[in-house]
Amino acid sequence: MSEGENKTPDFLALYERYQALKPGPKAELKRVMSPGDLIEIPAFYQVLHDNKAHKGMQRLLYCLPLIKHQENGDSLGKALAKADINEKRLFMVVRSQEPNDLIQLRRLLKLADQPAVDWPQMANALWWWDHPNQFSKRKILEDFFYYQNTKSKASA
Repeated sequence: MSEGENKTPDFLALYERYQALKPGPKAELKRVMSPGDLIEIPAFYQVLHDNKAHKGMQRLLYCLPLIKHQENGDSLGKALAKADINEKRLFMVVRSQEPNDLIQLRRLLKLADQPAVDWPQMANALWWWDHPNQFSKRKILEDFFYYQNTKSKASA
């Protein structure tokens, strides 16, 4: 990442700008096939406001239309576990390389039917997704299995 990409944006401000969009631009963002396609969508730049359109922003805006923010909500892994997402699908995300990992993740978000997550927490994971010293994918897996394990212990 370049110098400007090391500073995290205001994730909540991005979410609020996305929410303020009219239905047409929101639908355009929801229909893109891959993160790179966003650079051809005017709504992408409306949400970015004064941020650069680099890969981190593309990852954020690629997944944002498929979640609901809930303050102090679930982590992404826990939300996917609550939605009964098959663990094999989650492993496909973890094992894939960009952009296929994000395409697979977006499919899981669709299957989970707009899970309620803590957006700033999820956005931070997406922001650092490809950084070598970050463990975003592993954290999603850990949260997923932790929730499943505590749920199965509670029902036993």
